[in-house]
Amino acid sequence: QQGSSNQKCPPDPFVAMPDSIVIDSQNLKIQENPEEVPTGEIARTYSLVADRHNVTRCVPGDRVRVTGIMLTNDMKTDNLSKGYLYVTGFQKIKQRSFISYTEKEEETFKKMAADPKIFEKIYKSIAPGIFGNEEIKKAIACMLFGGTRKHLPDNTTLRGDINVLLIGDPSTAKSQFLKFVEQTAAIAVYTSGKGSSAAGLTASITKDNSTGEFQIEGGALVLADGGIVCIDEFDKMKPADRVAIHEAMEQQTISVAKAGITTRLNSRTSVLAAANPIKGRYDDMKQVSEQIEFQLSLIHI
Repeated sequence: QQGSSNQKCPPDPFVAMPDSIVIDSQNLKIQENPEEVPTGEIARTYSLVADRHNVTRCVPGDRVRVTGIMLTNDMKTDNLSKGYLYVTGFQKIKQRSFISYTEKEEETFKKMAADPKIFEKIYKSIAPGIFGNEEIKKAIACMLFGGTRKHLPDNTTLRGDINVLLIGDPSTAKSQFLKFVEQTAAIAVYTSGKGSSAAGLTASITKDNSTGEFQIEGGALVLADGGIVCIDEFDKMKPADRVAIHEAMEQQTISVAKAGITTRLNSRTSVLAAANPIKGRYDDMKQVSEQIEFQLSLIHI
């Protein structure tokens, strides 16, 4: 037509038809559970595409069981077709609901609960290879079991999770306690304060290469929702990154307002952190507050 009529094509020749059908669609990314990732390996991820009633069925940090169809799109990168999973159904996995007990195990738990020395037996079984440190083992035992979350009549919630901060000299088995908790807890994420940023602990905003839209990815505190986050070298964190976890520890939520995305994620986790004193060695002649360089607002959480 351009050659016959000598008219150039308009900049936008496409016209929206009023009787077209539009459906909701959502691109997601699923990641394997952090506690199941072998040491030294990166958690594997896979792309999901959900539409219609499956849209907005889950948020970052949720643990889900997905049913879908393996498909590949026509866009090829490096001579390889990019695969994805077309979602036909979501099933949310509640916190710790994937752990099932037999009737014999439940009877054993009831007998253990009736034992008056059960607390002593529990804390002595925590890191049995480490001698002494009974007070630390008691604190970790209480943190692993947690408290009771309370919902008040005015719709406010009091957290039941316990946060523990271990401060002591180097080579006093602080990291061994953190490693033991990571392997014992049902949901646990281990990280180091020196190699973690605020976005890595809370949430980050990334841009999807295929659609160009911004999307949110949960950090360690979001992935460990309902479990425990172990942070080693807590004193080596940058002050700006340390401030980012205030809300996650106190309100147990993470508020995000970046790149036009305003949302709130759950981080109902207990934080077990280990740090060294200010000058590297603990001084018995000084008060505890003089040994720690953290903000009081963080210590009182």
